[in-house]
Amino acid sequence: MDTHGTMTGDNHAALWHGRFSEGPDAEAVAFETSIHADRRMARDDIFGSKAHAEMLARTDIISRKEADEIIAALDSIDADMASGKLPVDASAEDIHSFIEAALTDRIGEAGKKVHTGRSRNDQIALDERLYLRRTIPELQKKIAHLIETLAGIAERHTQSIMPGFTHMQHAQPVTLAHHLCAWAWSFARDWERLSDALKRISRSPIGAGALAGTTLPLDRKLEAELLGFDGVTPNSLDTVSDRDYCIEFASCFALLQMHLSRAAEEVVLWSTSEFSFIELSETWSTGSSIMPQKKNPDFAELIRGRTGRVYGDLVALLTMMKALPLAYNRDMQEDKESLFDAFDTVSACVSVFTDMIASASWNVPRMESSCEDGYLNATDVAEYLVRKGVPFRTAHGIAAQAVRTAIEKKCRLEELPIKDFKACSDRIEDDIYPLIDSKSCVASRKTEGGPAAERVAEQIQTLKDFVKKRL
Repeated sequence: MDTHGTMTGDNHAALWHGRFSEGPDAEAVAFETSIHADRRMARDDIFGSKAHAEMLARTDIISRKEADEIIAALDSIDADMASGKLPVDASAEDIHSFIEAALTDRIGEAGKKVHTGRSRNDQIALDERLYLRRTIPELQKKIAHLIETLAGIAERHTQSIMPGFTHMQHAQPVTLAHHLCAWAWSFARDWERLSDALKRISRSPIGAGALAGTTLPLDRKLEAELLGFDGVTPNSLDTVSDRDYCIEFASCFALLQMHLSRAAEEVVLWSTSEFSFIELSETWSTGSSIMPQKKNPDFAELIRGRTGRVYGDLVALLTMMKALPLAYNRDMQEDKESLFDAFDTVSACVSVFTDMIASASWNVPRMESSCEDGYLNATDVAEYLVRKGVPFRTAHGIAAQAVRTAIEKKCRLEELPIKDFKACSDRIEDDIYPLIDSKSCVASRKTEGGPAAERVAEQIQTLKDFVKKRL
């Protein structure tokens, strides 16, 4: 039986083993270890330990020679792990224990000094912050690339008319560019939320110890500076009790995944024969095992389906924390799997969605012909009357009457004879017709943020500038 991480007589014993005369059995060890989840933070743990050793030397808690020896050995461990020469011991209790054991194997007693003045409670809080600080910018780059992709497609479709929907009913005509910009703006907010969350983790937790700091003369501000943080956490008890940052990032991931899911849902709808707005490339489609003709939007559906998984990760974190007394409780070990799963899921979904939408083709004639159904120009009739001095509520009723007449005559509003328009209101003249075809309806909507080509061009440029500043 492999007993690393428990009661061995070597450097691989559990960090807490001194209190016990016997340890848990293999099944218990397997149940309580977190190495399978936290091994991805090895680089962050090493980086944190190097800064800690440097601070310990500068405060004369350990010698300069010992610190240099520790730092050099940690660098060699980092290199050996990266090359595969040093595999992670799956029986270790956690990544902190594994690295400290490897360090002590290499340099002996000096390695045991790296943990001076810190606890695994503040160490894990540090590692998680360092990991998020390292990986979130990579996710933000993916989001920025998605925004750039959408803006590029939009730029080619500022004149491509399509129906806009409310309640999944035809509402008013817009353009494909306008719709894609709507997607892009939601992802821009996701980028910004992640940046806001990164600001809140730029505080070093090291020095909080288990919960009450230490009697040793640590220089927390120096270590925070070495780690590249803006400062230190203000309360040691709160520091080791806090998982707000895990929940906040998981919340950001859930919002991002929700935006991806909504866009994916529209891709699924638009790829049906009923819509036929979009044609996904074969690279991002699959077939049926029984129906030879099928071309299924499985990747869009999987993005949509994995949204529940990300939501579940957020709920798991909230539930884990909801009744924990201060300070650290072992329940909090469960934070990593939910946080990392949510991160991995959204990161993959952003990449897939970007490539899927970039390779799609758009059926512009079909989108434009769809605007002929559903009386999308009814509001334009009402606003025509408003410009002639009719109160909007009255104009609304007149336009509704015109729609009823067109339904009875089985024609579109723009095909309704002038005598029928005049039966609804004598304010309507022949000049209404050029104003209520779909292209004119879109072109006249020039309010800021509207679908008129010049307004959408402004949005596209703003989105491109947003990306340029962030890539």
